[in-house]
Amino acid sequence: MSEPKRLFFALEIPPAIQQQVMQWRAAQFDPQAGRPVAAANLHLTLAFLGEISEQKQQTLMTLAGRIQQPAFTLTLDDAGHWPRSQVVWLGCRKPPRGLLQLANLLRAQAARSGCYQSPQPFHPHVTLLRNAANTVSIPAPGFHWAFPVTEFVLYASQFSQGRTHYQPLARWSLV
Repeated sequence: MSEPKRLFFALEIPPAIQQQVMQWRAAQFDPQAGRPVAAANLHLTLAFLGEISEQKQQTLMTLAGRIQQPAFTLTLDDAGHWPRSQVVWLGCRKPPRGLLQLANLLRAQAARSGCYQSPQPFHPHVTLLRNAANTVSIPAPGFHWAFPVTEFVLYASQFSQGRTHYQPLARWSLV
């Protein structure tokens, strides 16, 4: 029997957008503002699952495979700072209905399968900085990245040698 894995469903940020966001972040935030999230780790979490056994993982993957939902366009045009969790994030001023439906469906499936669910409401965001200073200033509106979302991914979060790495385990297409 294998060890439980720390899993989450998320949307991948396309590599070209990752690079644009990295350049924007470097220009907008002081290096002392917080600990930057690596470009390869940029994602938008749909449902955090926590430590999951192999059996539960298989159940969740089967349920995810049954999802029939149309693709949608995601626009990242908002940013903020959560002082309590010390996170600076990039998000959507108006989340698309498809995003909200997909997240709600995955969260409901996870809850019915007995997986941990955060009591926090779903706030779609991409974490840019961790351990952000309370004095961090958020850039004025005017930034904008949009891309088609045609799939969602199940990731395992792995921590080794002082770094976190997100490994894609499975992907599902949106129709």
